[in-house]
Order: sequence, then C-alpha cells, then structure tokens
Amino acid sequence: MVKRGEPMAPLGGAPRLILLFSGKRKSGKDFVTEALRSRLGNDVCAILRLSGPLKEQFAQDHGLDFQKLLDASTYKEAYRKDMIRWGEEKRQADPGFFCRKVVEGVSQSIWLVSDTRRVSDIRWFQEAYGAVAQTVRVVASEQSRQQRGWVFTPGVDDAESECGLDNFGDFDWVIENHGDEQRLEEQLRNLLEFVCSRL
Repeated sequence: MVKRGEPMAPLGGAPRLILLFSGKRKSGKDFVTEALRSRLGNDVCAILRLSGPLKEQFAQDHGLDFQKLLDASTYKEAYRKDMIRWGEEKRQADPGFFCRKVVEGVSQSIWLVSDTRRVSDIRWFQEAYGAVAQTVRVVASEQSRQQRGWVFTPGVDDAESECGLDNFGDFDWVIENHGDEQRLEEQLRNLLEFVCSRL
C-alpha cells in the first residue's frame, strides 16, 4: 500500500491535486466542477466522472445507448435503479473497479472527481494518491434542489449511491450552494486560490 502523501504515478500520471466532490442529486456538483475547470482551463484541469465508466460498461452489458445514459434525460432515469444495483455488485466484487478505469490516461495536473459517492471511492483515491486527494462536499437545501428539478425517488435517493457519505465526517471543503450566487462565488474563489497554490 502507498503511504499517505506519496502519489502512485503509474495510475494515470502524477496529479498535483485531486478534489473528490460529493453531494446529493441536484446539489450542484457538476455546476461547481465545471465552473472550476472553466477558470483553470482544460490543459491544467480534468473532470473525472466515476459514473462514466460505470455507464459505459452497463450500456455494453445491456445493449443500451451509452451517450443517452450520459445526459440528464428520461432515458437515463429509466435505467437509474438498475444501474445502481449493477454498479453495487461490481463494487462489492472490486471496490476500485470504476476508480481505476476513470484515471486511465489522464495527464492534467488537477483532477476534479465530480461524483464521489461512497467511502470506498474516497479510500481508494487517498490510498492510491495520499494527501493529494481532498474531499469537497457540495450542499444545497431541499428547497434549492427542488427548484432545480429534484424529486425524491425511492430506491435512488435512499440508496447508498446518494447516502453513502452522509455520515462521512470531516470533509476538507464544504461548498454551500443554496442559490445565493454571491456566496457561491466567494467559496469558489477560496477553493480556486487553494487549487492554484498547488500548481
């Protein structure tokens, strides 16, 4: 096992910083990671989605349209519960399966993992890359999430994929995204300053 603080370069390059984003559906994880990448640039910063290799493999195994599973469509929602169940089975057999796939060939120095959902995801990155991997929790009120289209769905919103990090403990960063644009901008500036200090 790699000691904390010693990155394991062969897994896809040696990132200077990995931010592991988590949060409930419609909390704004994608919005925040896209905002950071747009300011840092594609040459420096990559957004990694653990759901990408999951959806790709799920589509292959079940004869589905991978591209349609990537967007926020009714097509994806129709298969969400089955994908969650299938993904859990894969993770139980090999907790690092999707993590290893998502870092393959990434050359940028800053990695934003936009959809960390389980303690096993965080543990994998921290064991593989040490202190370079930090956690970011994006939080939003239920009201804010509902305004963005969130509706509680049994089997989804009460599954481990949504609740696995509810009691994680101390996140390195917490971004409040309740709809106050000025407050969000302040938090993004602080996080961006930290990221730039690692370049």
